[in-house]
Amino acid sequence: LELAEREIPVVAPLRDERGETLHHHQGFRFALYPRRGGRWPDLDKPDNLLWLGRFIGRIHAVGAVEPFRHRPVLSIDHFGDESYRYVLDQGFIPAALQLPYRSLAEDVLRQVRNCYQRAGEVRNIRLHGDCHPGNILWTDSGPHFVDFDDCRMGPAIQDLWMLLSGERRDMTMQLADILDGYTEFYDFNPRELNLLEALRTLRMLHYSAWLARRWEDPAFKQAFTWFNTSRYWEEQILALREQAALLDEPPLTWNY
Repeated sequence: LELAEREIPVVAPLRDERGETLHHHQGFRFALYPRRGGRWPDLDKPDNLLWLGRFIGRIHAVGAVEPFRHRPVLSIDHFGDESYRYVLDQGFIPAALQLPYRSLAEDVLRQVRNCYQRAGEVRNIRLHGDCHPGNILWTDSGPHFVDFDDCRMGPAIQDLWMLLSGERRDMTMQLADILDGYTEFYDFNPRELNLLEALRTLRMLHYSAWLARRWEDPAFKQAFTWFNTSRYWEEQILALREQAALLDEPPLTWNY
C-alpha cells in the first residue's frame, strides 16, 4: 500500500469498508487483490532492464525510510544453517546422501560467511525479497510487481541478482543496465556485489527447506512431484558444488 500510494507499479491488496486488508475465516488468514495480467519480462532488452532498475530503485528508496516491524531479516543463520539442518533432521535426504549433503552445506556456508566479511558493513532495507522474473508482469504500459509475501529486511542486491543470467560477461552488462536506472532513485553500495553468489547459495538451501516444511500439504505433493526424491537431492549436491566454485571467484564489476 505504501508503494502504491507513491504510484509505484505494484499490485496492492484491496481494503474493506474499515480500511482493513487482512481477513480471517475458519482459522485462515487471507487478502484479496485486483486481478492484473501480464507476460514474462524480456530481459534481453537493455531498455527493459533500465526500466526495471528505475522501479526497483524507487521501491528501495521507500524501503529505506524505515524498517519492517514484523518481518524477518535475510540472514545466514535462517536461510542457511536452519535450512540444511531441517532437511537433514527431518529425514528428507536419503541415508547415502546425508553425509555429502551435510559436509557440502557446511563448506559452502563457510564460503558465504567469507563473502559477507569481504562485503563489510552493508545496510539492510525493506525488500521485495523474491524479485525474480516470474514476479514481474509486463504489459504494453510497462512492468508491475506482484507477490510480496516474501518481503523482508536485507541488502539491496537481493532484489537485483535474480534478474541476471548467462555467463559472467552477460551478467556484468545486465547489471550495468539495471544500475543505470536504479541509481537515478537510490544509491547502490558496490561492496554488495560480494554477496551475489552468497545470496544465490542461501536461496538454494532455503528453497529446499521451504518445500520440506510444507510437504504435508497435499497441494505441494501435487505441484512439486520432483521434490523429495533421490534424484532431486543428487542434483542439489551437484548444484552446491558448482556454487562452491563460484563463491571463490571475484565479484562482478560495476563502473560507477
